[in-house]
Amino acid sequence: MPISSAIKGLQSIKSMQNVNKSGIPNKEDSDFIKLYMFEKERNRLKGEEIKILLRLEFIQGRLKEIQSCYDEKAGEMQISSRQKAGRKTAEAVKPEFKTMSIDY
Repeated sequence: MPISSAIKGLQSIKSMQNVNKSGIPNKEDSDFIKLYMFEKERNRLKGEEIKILLRLEFIQGRLKEIQSCYDEKAGEMQISSRQKAGRKTAEAVKPEFKTMSIDY
């Protein structure tokens, strides 16, 4: 004999898992709550956007500084390579060192 059939009304008990009931009575949607939550989310996202834009501005400025440093160093390297090439041609024309004895 099953125990559940002996107790009257046990079959009609519903657990919270089986109940599909809205927290708002009669399923009335509150537009005010939705608008409030959308406003909060919008403010949060605007704040994040401002932070990201400031960070992006800093990053772009730093990248420009690095690029200008690269350009400056590349220009110096080109000038020095031209000077080295000029020195090599001058060194090729130079006669070898002469040796002489020194008396003590």
